[in-house]
Amino acid sequence: MKQAGLAVLKKYWGHTAFRDLQWDIISSVLNGKDTLALLPTGGGKSICYQIPALLLEGVCVVVSPLVALMKDQVEKLNQIGISAAAIYSGMPQKEIKIVLGNCIQGQVQFLYVSPERIQSEQFQVSIREMQLSLIAVDEAHCISQWGFDFRPEYQKINSLRSLFPEVPIIALTATASHKVIVDIEKQLELKHTKRFTASFARPNLSYLVRQTSNKENQIFQIAKGVKGSGLVYVRSRKRAEILADTLIQSGFSASCYHAGLAHDMRNERQTKWIKGQTQIMVCTSAFGMGIDKPDCRFVIHEEWPDSLEAYYQEAGRAGRDGKASYCVLLFDSSDELQLEERINLQFPSEAFVKMVYDSICSQFQVQIGQNTTESLVFDLEAICQKLKTRESIIKPALQVLQQLGLIHLSDAFFEPSRCFFTADHQEIELLSNTTFKDLLGLLLRTYGGLYDYPTIISEQFISRKLNQPEAVIRKSLQALHELKLIHYKPQNQASRLTFTASRIQSTYIQFNKANYRERKTLYADKLKYMLQYAATQSTCRSQLILAYFEEKNAIPCGTCDVCRQAKSTLSNKESIWKEMILLKSTQGVHTIADLLVFVEPHEHHQFKDFLRILLDQQQIKLLADGRFEIIQ
Repeated sequence: MKQAGLAVLKKYWGHTAFRDLQWDIISSVLNGKDTLALLPTGGGKSICYQIPALLLEGVCVVVSPLVALMKDQVEKLNQIGISAAAIYSGMPQKEIKIVLGNCIQGQVQFLYVSPERIQSEQFQVSIREMQLSLIAVDEAHCISQWGFDFRPEYQKINSLRSLFPEVPIIALTATASHKVIVDIEKQLELKHTKRFTASFARPNLSYLVRQTSNKENQIFQIAKGVKGSGLVYVRSRKRAEILADTLIQSGFSASCYHAGLAHDMRNERQTKWIKGQTQIMVCTSAFGMGIDKPDCRFVIHEEWPDSLEAYYQEAGRAGRDGKASYCVLLFDSSDELQLEERINLQFPSEAFVKMVYDSICSQFQVQIGQNTTESLVFDLEAICQKLKTRESIIKPALQVLQQLGLIHLSDAFFEPSRCFFTADHQEIELLSNTTFKDLLGLLLRTYGGLYDYPTIISEQFISRKLNQPEAVIRKSLQALHELKLIHYKPQNQASRLTFTASRIQSTYIQFNKANYRERKTLYADKLKYMLQYAATQSTCRSQLILAYFEEKNAIPCGTCDVCRQAKSTLSNKESIWKEMILLKSTQGVHTIADLLVFVEPHEHHQFKDFLRILLDQQQIKLLADGRFEIIQ
């Protein structure tokens, strides 16, 4: 069986041997076992379901969280002669029908599907007619409410288990605690699961924390000092654009990447970075899944992520080729002050969530008891205006409502329209007497930063303010774009919201308060662990990471900033100890026991190790009566 697997590996991927654990995982799947594979970033997870699927009869359904990741995997498989297709939100119905038909006829070996598409009636009907070989759940930590990237739509994947109880399931993730692993198995209804966990140790990575009040300067220094390409993670799209521009103006080859950019622009920037045409990619957490660049030499985090899982995964994109690389977390004492704000932002109060629910029901004029199942165009900015608050505060509340099963938000909700001025102030002023006067005036009054970076705009809001049809607003913006006065990137499709249950009085919304509190506490604990990681000056950073993933007996890495400092300190101590030994020998002290009197008790073990080194180097000689002699 292994020879057949190696033959497939050689035929399609050109490799002659499996990496550690890969064959064990593949063998488990081929034997029909439900399997959970925990392989660190860059550990070759895809091979673990692709090889067995090619050796089995039928189509392998792969559930994946990101459209871009699915498209990338499909393209790579098709390029090497393997038939693969994908179904995702926003795809034309005609195309979906063709893909499903090809799967039924056995013409597709891999079907990639987003979790929300699994629940569609069309998919549920069609999949019953397919011969399935395997169900693969990628980024499986998303299924667990205890995971760092929990997505409620993932919890409906288990419908595939009820439809195909005998088809094996393989769940794959790069980062998961024991609690998350147990929850994955429960949510997917895995039976007699075979677990495979690779070590999280990455000996070629140096984990460093730089405490500084000038993070930008540190980024410049690292980018200058480390040869090769790198990533700089930031928390917001706006910050990604500003920092990339600053780096470019300072002479660096840089670009930015976030979910708000057009798909073709994201692909273009990603390709340039992978090929080494761009040195530094400034990005949000949207960048990274499925990215395979072995020679990324550094990953910098301007702010600490929400969990050590997220940090490990993002930092782990450095040094996949096994060569020395650097993972740098920038830390300022003021970061700690934002801890409480982050927690409250991510877990809004019950009262606020109910207020948002009432506001969106009011926006769509949905009455108590009314069941509205159609997909509705959603105006987030109108809700923000009504509640007099920001998107960053509204969005977590909307996600809670989605988790409660009251609404569903389309993918386009997270990719709104954007605009910025490409013409200078004088050129814009020349248009003040044209048909674009009112539109340009409103843009300038309403949105800051239009001359500096792509800014989120709402055509619905502009339409209301100018009392013009939305289609007219879009046409005018497109005309300004074609005149090269502005850069206008409209939403690929309207942001949509679906009510998944009849409207109820918000007072009757059932919060599982104990569960909500527990999740909030867990989130707070994860943030505090990140703070501990950033602030420690005494524990090897690699040991801290490995301990978090329950690898308890790891030795100090020797390359992180804490280990380096310890080496430096020890070196100074060794010089002091050597002088002390020379001095005491002239004063008649000739036994190790006598020397220990002059050493701090907690340093006795280190001092004895130092004496062994001196013995090995023949700088001292130990006599039979327990005394020592200095060799001149």
